[in-house]
Amino acid sequence: MNRSDQYRKSPRLKDFDYLGPLAAHITFVTRQRRPLFSDERLASICMRTLTEACHRFSAELHAYCLMPDHVHVLVSVPEGIPLTALVRDFKQRSGYELKRVTGDFAWQVSYYDQFLRKEESIVDIAMYIWDNPVKAGIAGSWLDYPYSGPRDRLTDFLG
Repeated sequence: MNRSDQYRKSPRLKDFDYLGPLAAHITFVTRQRRPLFSDERLASICMRTLTEACHRFSAELHAYCLMPDHVHVLVSVPEGIPLTALVRDFKQRSGYELKRVTGDFAWQVSYYDQFLRKEESIVDIAMYIWDNPVKAGIAGSWLDYPYSGPRDRLTDFLG
C-alpha cells in the first residue's frame, strides 16, 4: 500500500471557498479514536486552544462539546475569514500541545463539517451538541458536563 492509500479522502467541497460569513458544525475525531478527553488536562488544552483560535480569527464560538474521542464545535466566521484557516490553526496548535503531553498525534486527518443554512437554528444545533454526553450516557445533564460550553452560552440559550 502506498502512503496516500493510508489516509481517507478529504471531505472538503472542491468548488466551495469556505469564506465567511458562515456558520458551521464541525466534528474533529481523535487519532485511532483514543479517549484523550477523558483526561481533564488534555480536555483543558483542547478547550483553551479552541477558544484562542476563535479569538485569533474573530469567530464566534456558539457551542462545543469534548466527548472522550471526538469534539463538536459550532462556530460562525465573519466575512472574508476562511473557516479552513481557523480549523488548521486549532488543529495545529492543539495537536502540538497535546503531543507534548501524550507523545503521540492527537487528531485524525481532516474533519467533518456541516454548514448551517439561513433557516437552520443555531440554538437547535447548539442543543444537539451539548446533549451528546447525555445521549452517550456519560452525563446525567448537559449542564453538569464539564467539557462543554461556552458556559455563558448555556445559560443564554436557556432563557
